[in-house]
Amino acid sequence: MCSKRRATKVGDWLEMAKSLAASGKQVALSTLALVQASSELSELKRYVDNGDFLLEASDLGVVNLCAERKLPFVAGHALNCYNAVTLRRLLKEGMVRWCMPVELSRDWLVNLLNQCDELGIRNQFEVEVLSYGHLPLAYSARCFTARSEDRPKDECETCCIKYPNGRDVLSQENQQVFVLNGIQTMSGYVYNLGNELTSMQGLVDIVRLSPLGTETFAMLDAFRANENGGAPLPLAAHSDCNGYWKRLAGLELQA
Repeated sequence: MCSKRRATKVGDWLEMAKSLAASGKQVALSTLALVQASSELSELKRYVDNGDFLLEASDLGVVNLCAERKLPFVAGHALNCYNAVTLRRLLKEGMVRWCMPVELSRDWLVNLLNQCDELGIRNQFEVEVLSYGHLPLAYSARCFTARSEDRPKDECETCCIKYPNGRDVLSQENQQVFVLNGIQTMSGYVYNLGNELTSMQGLVDIVRLSPLGTETFAMLDAFRANENGGAPLPLAAHSDCNGYWKRLAGLELQA
């Protein structure tokens, strides 16, 4: 999100990663989507050179760093890869997994994977889909949270800590259209594909849930219970959405 969120240091993250790996989990360290300073680049290199864990590249600079070191990486959704030719290029650089851009539909994914079949690369990487949480839609060099408190970004005092799930943005019709979280513009509704898991079979290898507090653990259980469609999740209009997956407006919720 923002490099100023440093309450947890690089070493702390790596220790947590080691603990998770010791319990049998595969760990991927995600990187900044917007690198703006040499200090951020130096810290980024520490993650790349961690020696143990897979990196998720959120910008092409990390792709380049991984390629130079011949390290495998995940192509994050922030890379905005929309076609098979781009994926083929990333494969040559070391990509082992692709996380689909959040605004793409199932139909788009089917067509793209058909293109990958034609290029002979379909089974050379995993496919991941962000399936729960506020969707990151855009990034800015400016900090929306600091601005909302009339603070300059350089003197923000990490005021975003006070809003763990961001600040709501309402339309004139009082509809929650966005959530502003630091430098991110996010979806106002919670994206939830918990009832679309059967439609992902044969297409998607990994389903990603973006945490929304401790209640996310219960949501993980709900997703697992409905993996084959036997325990549908209750979804609510004006708080949940699944429009992008259905090739509809993002705010839409379709059963």
